[in-house]
Amino acid sequence: MEINNALVVFQGKKIRRTWFNEEWWFVIEDIVFVLTDSSDPKQYIQKMKQRDEELDKGWVQIVHTLSVNTSGGNQNMNCVNTEGAFRIIQSIPSPKAEPFKLWLAQVGYERVQEIQNPELAQKRMKEIYKAKGYSEDWIEKRVRGIAIRDELTDEWKKRDVKTEKEYGILTSEISKATFGMTPSEYKEFKGLKKENLRDHMNDLELIFTMLGEASTTKIARGRNAFGFIENKDAAKKGGKIAGDARENLELASGETVIVSDNCLAEPEKDKRKKLTTQEVSKKLLNS
Repeated sequence: MEINNALVVFQGKKIRRTWFNEEWWFVIEDIVFVLTDSSDPKQYIQKMKQRDEELDKGWVQIVHTLSVNTSGGNQNMNCVNTEGAFRIIQSIPSPKAEPFKLWLAQVGYERVQEIQNPELAQKRMKEIYKAKGYSEDWIEKRVRGIAIRDELTDEWKKRDVKTEKEYGILTSEISKATFGMTPSEYKEFKGLKKENLRDHMNDLELIFTMLGEASTTKIARGRNAFGFIENKDAAKKGGKIAGDARENLELASGETVIVSDNCLAEPEKDKRKKLTTQEVSKKLLNS
C-alpha cells in the first residue's frame, strides 16, 4: 500500500485516508466514486441515504469529519473506518464492490497482524512518519513517547480513572504544569487545529512531555493513587517535575524549550538541517 501523502491506490484510482483513533479512516466520496463512477459522489451519497433509512439513521455514528491530506492541502472531509466502509458498500449495488471488499479485508488482515505482533504496527508507524519527512532521531522519541503515554493510561485504568473526559483533564493538568499551557492552548500557540500536537513538537518538547507523563505514572504507583482526585494530584506533581526541569534548562541555556514552530509547511527533518546550519554558523562567528 502507498503511504506517501496518506493515499491508497485502488483499481488505478486514489482513495484518500487518514490515521485517527489508532486506525485508518477513508474518504467516503472516494469510495463512492471508485465503486460507481458517479460524476457527483456527494449527490449519490444523499440518494444512497434516502434509499437506506437504517444507514441514514446511523450516519452520525459511523461518519467522522477529519482533516485529510489532499493535493490542495489539508481539508476536512467525511470519513469512515473499515467497519463503516463495509456498511456503506452494502448500500451500493455495484459489481465493483467485490474487489473493494477484498482490498478492505487485506487492510483488516494487516491490522490484525499488527495487534498480534505490535512490532509490525511500530514498523508501519515509523514508515509513515519517515514518509512525512521526520528524522530518525525524532521518530524514535515520538515512538518512545507513545509507549510512555500508553503505560500512563493503562495505569489510570487500573486506578479507577473511568472516562475519556477524566483522561483529558488529567492530561491537561500534566501539560499545564510542564509547559504552562493546556494541550488546546498549546495547539493554538502552534497554529494547529485538528492536527496531533505531539506530531508538531520538537525533540525537547517531546522529551519534557515524556518526563511529565513518566513522572506521573511513577508517583501514582508510589502513592497507590486511586480514583480521579488522587490521580489528579499525581498528575499535577508529575507535570511540575517536568516543568521545573524545563525552567532550569531554559535558565541555564538562555533559550526557550517551548516554540511556536509546527511542521505544517516545513518538515521536521528540514528544520533540523536548518538548525544545524545555524549552530555551525554561530560557532564560527564566536570562534
